Amino acid sequence: MTTNGPRHWVSTRLIPGLEDAGLLLILLAILASGLESVWGMLIARHIDLADLLLLFIYLELVTMVRMYWSSRKLPVRMPLYIAMVAIARHIVVDANHNAYEGILLISISALVLALAVLAIRFGHLRLPYTDEGHQRDA
Repeated sequence: MTTNGPRHWVSTRLIPGLEDAGLLLILLAILASGLESVWGMLIARHIDLADLLLLFIYLELVTMVRMYWSSRKLPVRMPLYIAMVAIARHIVVDANHNAYEGILLISISALVLALAVLAIRFGHLRLPYTDEGHQRDA
């Protein structure tokens, strides 16, 4: 099997190039949205907890892009963390408008996400993977 054929070029050049272009677009969109949020805070001359949580979400998204860009791998826990912060922000923003049942259900969803993170972490500790993605014999 030759390593100079079109399949090799597609897998080593084209697809990574498309990934990089997509990541750059995602990063630019995150930065634009973050700057828009900061501009709104400056204009309003007011920052509350919901704004800070939103900025934290932007920071986590930038970190997620950086992690994928540097290692070409994305830990599945990262989006779960972002989702938990987003749920916390939702509770803070809509706490006065939601019925208690709604807040309880949203809180349960945050708990489910936290349990998912724990389960994934436990799985990584008890059932580690090699670099090729195959499970090691314990």
